Amino acid sequence: MKLGVLQFFSWPERRTALAQVYERALQRIEIMDQVGFDAVWLAEHHFSSFSVCPSVHMVGVLAAARTKRLRIGTGVSLAPFYHPLRLAEEVALLDVLSGGRVNWGAGRGFARVEFENFGVPPEESTARFHEAVEIVLRAWTDERLVYAGAHYRFDGVEVLPKPLQQPHPPVWMAATSDPAIEWAAGRGFSILLDPHAAHRDIGRKRRLYAERLSAAGFSPAARDLPVARLLALGKTSAEAAAVAKNGAQWIVDSYFGAQHRPVGIADPNSSDRDPVRRYLDEVILHGTPAAVLQQILQLREEIGLDYLLCAPLSHETFLMLTEKILPHLP
Repeated sequence: MKLGVLQFFSWPERRTALAQVYERALQRIEIMDQVGFDAVWLAEHHFSSFSVCPSVHMVGVLAAARTKRLRIGTGVSLAPFYHPLRLAEEVALLDVLSGGRVNWGAGRGFARVEFENFGVPPEESTARFHEAVEIVLRAWTDERLVYAGAHYRFDGVEVLPKPLQQPHPPVWMAATSDPAIEWAAGRGFSILLDPHAAHRDIGRKRRLYAERLSAAGFSPAARDLPVARLLALGKTSAEAAAVAKNGAQWIVDSYFGAQHRPVGIADPNSSDRDPVRRYLDEVILHGTPAAVLQQILQLREEIGLDYLLCAPLSHETFLMLTEKILPHLP
């Protein structure tokens, strides 16, 4: 089983100097490289202290400079908010500077504040996302790009540099909804599965993806399909549960607060069930390291989990993940 880390850059209550948020993350990335994680996936967000990393490509260059073997994933590049040629250039440059270690993950975004302030109408986000992905891939592979779409037109532009990995870095699409999964599978893209769906729903989404992928004539063999899971570890189950509860409240407030009004993610506050309780019961892996290891192995059996993308809810959880769980995964 592969293990990666979905690295957020949260700044809760702005308790520390912002520079410490970045330095702590880079220290973690160095540890990941030394102990055998497959990849770090850097989370891009804007205009919120929920995660203060507006450029995963810039941070990716620093991560590459401080590591030797760790793959550098974008989790994700929010494609609708970039000019697609600039996006193609930045990711290709990161691939060259990292020695060919980029995993490119792309998504359309969810935070309404981002759409509003970047001037992207939410109703256009899916179409802009699809067009941007097509342009980036063609910019990497075509000697001179000729393209005519609804939002962009190019007439023989040479986009440099080309990625070091040929024909391009491996590509994943963030896929939360069934239509997103079906679109990605229909085009042969691998997918990143979200940190909000219940475990059983992740299993259903994986089956849907496999069915649509095969129906489109693509093979599911040798594909990495990272499943993002929030993680809380403690020396006791009660200690871990407290970390998990605080993390669940942070997620609910950050993603689904009245100021955000997310686009394309089901709001757990819309049901009668306590949304924090839902995260605790159905989404977050929490407990002692031994208990969480058993939960991971159970998910391997039940839903075919073969690439766990952990989002640690505390620095202590990250350290325990490294020391107590990573060495025991098959």
